[in-house]
Amino acid sequence: MPPFPSGEISLAPCAPALSLPADEAIANTAIATDITRQFIRAKRPCADGYRWYLRRQEGASNYQALLDDLVREGRVEDACWMLDQFGPTNDVLEVEHLGADALVFAGSVRCGGSADVDGVLRTGRSLSVRGGLRVGGALRVGEDLRVSGALRCDGSVRWHGDARVGGSLVVAQRLQCTGSLRVGGELDCGASAHIGGPCTVGQDLRVTADLDCGSGIKVGGHLLGGASVHAVRGLQVAGDVDCQSHLQVGWGVRAGGHIHAGGAIRAGESLWAGETIAGGEAYGVYAGLVVPLTDWPNSARVCAREQPARLLSGCWTEGHGEAP
Repeated sequence: MPPFPSGEISLAPCAPALSLPADEAIANTAIATDITRQFIRAKRPCADGYRWYLRRQEGASNYQALLDDLVREGRVEDACWMLDQFGPTNDVLEVEHLGADALVFAGSVRCGGSADVDGVLRTGRSLSVRGGLRVGGALRVGEDLRVSGALRCDGSVRWHGDARVGGSLVVAQRLQCTGSLRVGGELDCGASAHIGGPCTVGQDLRVTADLDCGSGIKVGGHLLGGASVHAVRGLQVAGDVDCQSHLQVGWGVRAGGHIHAGGAIRAGESLWAGETIAGGEAYGVYAGLVVPLTDWPNSARVCAREQPARLLSGCWTEGHGEAP
């Protein structure tokens, strides 16, 4: 079977699944059809994985039970492959606390307290944790992610849906989110970050590589970008904006401190900074790129302590402190 990314595998058993109460509003509807040899063979698994299946399973096997067996045998990458092939279920796993070496669950996981997983944590649907969450490998969530406390992942993170993290969010590798992201504390990403929807961070936002947002970004502290920063809509930062490459924003940019970039600064509308605005050497500063020239005095203003060098578009506004 295709290998899972290196460094994101834990060869140890996972926590057992628990049953929901009979009166639970959300039905626990596991896959009704058992997985047969013919079903597996049609997906073209690798020879080693198929031999394991023939040794471990006689006749048919329940989908989640097979995923549990794979993880228990240390075949986490094969369990992830199987989830890719057969998709999620409506099963719900409810636990008070989650402690495991690895977990691959085809449905949703709800944890009433904290969760600590040494290796891969993957769900076919949503993941909800009322305490803090630590993941030593990759974190993959099929739908929404909810963590009331802090979230730390030593691998990469990807979820398909919206995410809410009450505390800080620390990701050692790449972060990918198709929906919105709201973080109560700091967001620290050790590689690139791609966020499909609005991004709101209560404190500092630090990204080592590119930061790409399909909507707007709002930061309660400083924004530190190790490469380029791109937001399709607006950018609002309470502190400084430091971008090592290009800064490109579809709407306006407002920062309580300075706005500095190693490359060009491009804003579709106004640029406002409590301190200075500076692009990279030999790069320009552009405001009002999506605003008609006649509207520049109102919608393409540039305001800072001093006029930026190489201001190539926009309307410089005398007088510091008046926000656009």
